[in-house]
Amino acid sequence: MADFEKAYKRTLKNEGGYSLIKVPGDKGGETYAGISKVYHPTWEGWRYINSDFSNDKIHALVYSFYREEFWNKIKGNYFLNQSVAESLYDFAVNVGYSRAVKLTQIVVGTKRDGIIGPVTIKAINDKKPGVFNTRFTLLKILFYANLVERDKRQRKFFYGWVNRALKMMRPEE
Repeated sequence: MADFEKAYKRTLKNEGGYSLIKVPGDKGGETYAGISKVYHPTWEGWRYINSDFSNDKIHALVYSFYREEFWNKIKGNYFLNQSVAESLYDFAVNVGYSRAVKLTQIVVGTKRDGIIGPVTIKAINDKKPGVFNTRFTLLKILFYANLVERDKRQRKFFYGWVNRALKMMRPEE
């Protein structure tokens, strides 16, 4: 069974840690620990950022958000291979649950409905991890290339996205 703690720490590192960031041109706008204010405006933590609310409590809100919004939705606890779970989880955090699941379903050959169910879980667990991660990474890069092709303003993020995709192929050092 895959471990959320490991996946969380790795993705949090990819998202810049516990910091408030605003990158010009980023469609997600202002983010805290990778949580976009544009895409997640109702996240409870926003009202505590830049206040005297304890960092431990804000970190707990981030942890809970990532577990509920991404790990539980991809059903990460049901995956047998940690690197497969981390790759899917990290991509879901980066591009959204449904897109990440649809690409996963292409890799494993199940119905492309954007929902992780028992058939998709079995297909993921039956796929050799190296084969899954290689194919999934190539589809991630293709996704990013198509995104940049549609919106040239996103080009400045392309190499960072590709690096992130490639990094998730490797087990955490």
